[in-house]
Amino acid sequence: MLKPMMGLAATGILAVVLWKLLAVLLLPLFGVALMLVFTALKIAFWAGVILFAIWLFRRISRREAATA
Repeated sequence: MLKPMMGLAATGILAVVLWKLLAVLLLPLFGVALMLVFTALKIAFWAGVILFAIWLFRRISRREAATA
């Protein structure tokens, strides 16, 4: 009865060790992916700011042209 439990415990310990090793090895990959996501968000934010400024400039220009 003890022998199957030892095999199960050894498998569990091996799985935990491999899981920790995999997490350490894949951590840089997650960091790069997160950096790419934040870079894309930053680019989208600044593109939105520029488009909003253009829209605001056109709206003010039309209002001034209509009153002149």
